Amino acid sequence: MSKDFLIFGSPLIEEEEIEEVVDTLRSGWLGTGPKVQQFENEFKAYKNSQYAVAVNSCTAAIHLSILAAGIGPGDEVITTPMTFCSTVNTIIHSGATPVLADCDKTTQCIDPQSIRSKITPRTKAILPVHFAGNACDMSAIMGIANEFQLKVIEDCAHAVETTYKGQHVGTFGDFGCFSFYVTKNLVTGEGGMVVAKHKKDADRIKVLALHGMSADAWKRFSDEGYKHYQVIYPGYKYNMMDIQAAIGIHQLKRIDKNWQKRKHIWEKYNEAFADLNITLPADRVPEIKHAYHLYTILVDKTKTGISRDGFLKAMTAENIGIGVHYRSIPTHRYYQEAFNWKPEDYPNSFYIGERTVSLPLSAKLTDDDVNNVINAVKKILSRSTS
Repeated sequence: MSKDFLIFGSPLIEEEEIEEVVDTLRSGWLGTGPKVQQFENEFKAYKNSQYAVAVNSCTAAIHLSILAAGIGPGDEVITTPMTFCSTVNTIIHSGATPVLADCDKTTQCIDPQSIRSKITPRTKAILPVHFAGNACDMSAIMGIANEFQLKVIEDCAHAVETTYKGQHVGTFGDFGCFSFYVTKNLVTGEGGMVVAKHKKDADRIKVLALHGMSADAWKRFSDEGYKHYQVIYPGYKYNMMDIQAAIGIHQLKRIDKNWQKRKHIWEKYNEAFADLNITLPADRVPEIKHAYHLYTILVDKTKTGISRDGFLKAMTAENIGIGVHYRSIPTHRYYQEAFNWKPEDYPNSFYIGERTVSLPLSAKLTDDDVNNVINAVKKILSRSTS
């Protein structure tokens, strides 16, 4: 048993981030300012995108992208039930109607054939989720989008480093939305980013993200003198602060190093669990660079002798923090009542959602941490089948 509780998704924060945050605090500029702009510039260079706007969450990024795409009441947006609730909620907040297309049972990403079956005259966009660091089939999805003249808004919350056929995910569609939440591969505590294909969309998102004002506070209160502003949209308070960007700047600099560490852990897990009666993550394919964000296994009681929830409790008892990503969206009461969604109508997502467990996968993990996870999994499964 691990001596101390192993926190799931605990981020690796090093001295560079701490010093940059202290510098921000001493500068007196805590809000949206020069470090946000630096982070935006460095992130869009990393993604090979012309436009990037930093915001306070991936949820905000998706919501603003939907609005910038001109989507609203009467429109439909197709997404996956194998995602966090915010993906669906942003569609609802825009006034549009979410429509679910089932995921592929192996990759756990949205199934393009299911997308095609859900298109109606009201469909205006596809919102694919690059699940766990894997990439959706963007060739098929962009083919469908082009055929039906649909917008594509990519949910890249799990996929900062992910590429598909050599191209960064988030740069295929009209918008790519990224998360820098505390458990993500690149961390700012809370935070997000939109990369946009068109300048007009990026400009509108930047304005919408800060109350709909024509100039942000940095420009209004800079040493160039006070600048008057106009409110040109009824906007939101979705902007990122320099304190957050100060962390992100250095996280981005170490992104490849941290990716290598997670890749190493992923491979150790695959080797250690190869003979266990559980389903491991989908095999890597050459055309995709996996971000190694989540290491998800499926625990089926008929095969292991222990239920998924029983496994969760047993891992906690071993001082190992774990996660569930995710229960299928239609299993939640609100969506059942609001849209009459039934879990069994999305069989792949339902099957995965009732069995999935995310094991610790972070650049902060030590060799001892990884070995403790491996030993706990083996101990629990051997006990349940004996």
